[in-house]
Amino acid sequence: MVVFGNVSAANLPYQNGFLEALSSSGGIELMGHSFRVPTFQAPKTRTRRRSTAGPLQVVCVDIPRPELENTVNFLEAASLSASFRSAPRPAKPLKVVIAGAGLAGLSTAKYLADAGHKPLLLEARDVLGGKIAAWKDEDGDWYETGLHIFFGAYPNVQNLFGELGINDRLQWKEHSMIFAMPSKPGEFSRFDFPDVLPAPLNGIWAILRNNEMLTWPEKIKFAIGLLPAMVGGQAYVEAQDGLSVKEWMEKQGVPERVTDEVFIAMSKALNFINPDELSMQCILIALNRFLQEKHGSKMAFLDGNPPERLCMPIVDHIRSLGGEVQLNSRIKKIELNNDGTVKSFLLTNGSTVEGDAYVFAAPVDILKLLLPDPWKEIPYFKKLDKLVGVPVINVHIWFDRKLKNTYDHLLFSRSNLLSVYADMSLTCKEYYDPNRSMLELVFAPAEEWISRTDSDIIDATMKELEKLFPDEISADQSKAKILKYHVVKTPRSVYKTIPNCEPCRPLQRSPIEGFYLAGDYTKQKYLASMEGAVLSGKFCSQSIVQDYELLAASGSRKLSEATVSSSSS
Repeated sequence: MVVFGNVSAANLPYQNGFLEALSSSGGIELMGHSFRVPTFQAPKTRTRRRSTAGPLQVVCVDIPRPELENTVNFLEAASLSASFRSAPRPAKPLKVVIAGAGLAGLSTAKYLADAGHKPLLLEARDVLGGKIAAWKDEDGDWYETGLHIFFGAYPNVQNLFGELGINDRLQWKEHSMIFAMPSKPGEFSRFDFPDVLPAPLNGIWAILRNNEMLTWPEKIKFAIGLLPAMVGGQAYVEAQDGLSVKEWMEKQGVPERVTDEVFIAMSKALNFINPDELSMQCILIALNRFLQEKHGSKMAFLDGNPPERLCMPIVDHIRSLGGEVQLNSRIKKIELNNDGTVKSFLLTNGSTVEGDAYVFAAPVDILKLLLPDPWKEIPYFKKLDKLVGVPVINVHIWFDRKLKNTYDHLLFSRSNLLSVYADMSLTCKEYYDPNRSMLELVFAPAEEWISRTDSDIIDATMKELEKLFPDEISADQSKAKILKYHVVKTPRSVYKTIPNCEPCRPLQRSPIEGFYLAGDYTKQKYLASMEGAVLSGKFCSQSIVQDYELLAASGSRKLSEATVSSSSS
């Protein structure tokens, strides 16, 4: 998701025509035999250069970091992190080969290194981050694969920032959710969470105080509809996986206008799809986190581009403990031993990489492309067929002026074509500009638009922005002028959380000895999100640490067999 998760960029040809654009093992969407790294040089109407008048002074005001350390989920995440640092040092560290340097792969490598092992992290492209990757254009401006928001309800991500000593790189915003009002162009409706109240009272107060989006009868009917979830807890939430949001609302007698006013925007923010497709479990998990934790729905922006501001500190930590990270190392094939276990990863440059254990931390669509034939009928892997990445488009537009009708915050557009957006010249220190706005917008659902031209997408975006900024933006650019833009397409982003997907999500330990999975699609309670990716990496690392004796013995056995074979020849 954009609000709850992440996207990644792909615009790559695949020789078998599986998709118009496929991607890499490290974290866009797909990977195969004849890929190339995209340049993402979008057409421009006019370019600008950064001002040379002097350094920019940041004037946006951020909120102090909330107190997260005493929450149950934060302490649970901290305990899991500590278990790797306190684990007995291995007599012979395992060499663990990890494909994919997105958050799942980086997390796996980080915690394996903490446990005393030697990860080798392979990234297909020349940029870190996978679904949080970003690129710098010729003007020195960054454009990203998605609009990434860090929630207070992300305990493992928040622990990761603390462990790396980079808590100050999160720019926390006021505790609000801000929705555009389509019926009143240019106006917004806010849900403000008072800091003086504990959860869930602060969330209830925010909902009750907002009378612009829902009427009192609608609020009451929605609250009654939610009662089973409040009473039934996690068991009830998981049981709703078989229903779409729209189906659940109808079953609970919740007025259709509640879905139209709130849950279309929320569904698109969570998983880039509409309520008639999204599993209700996804919504209930989000609501549970937001309502059960005082600061759960409080949002923060990263203070700059993700590869440098988040990914590189993880890489530096991995290398400081003896691990390795290699870019431009694309997996071509998973080679097997006679017994069906992994022999090596064959790279597209012709080299092979061997290890004591192997982790595939790329998106599920890539895994399915590279899955060895002998594995395809194994139920564990067969169930992956239902997990498919959802298309999404991320749009960046630089304007010739500072737009006024916006906030230093994430905004829910509630438009037919757009999900969420932000004026990054306000919300992010590295992108700050006192004179010009840069809007970053998520274009979703994108299935019907992913093959359209960039200019078509920009034209459609401008028509939507005309409604959000009626006094400042006109579709014909008679008001604010576009200086330049970048359009980043992802044909396969996070997995599409449709009903009945939950049983198909795999555990991190596969039935193949020595082969593991990491990624937000794997089994963990935060679904398709940055938090889910980080937690999956911790679970993957935990499985490998638990399997140390087995993996070490297997490595010694294979070495002996190789020695005997070499001697007899």
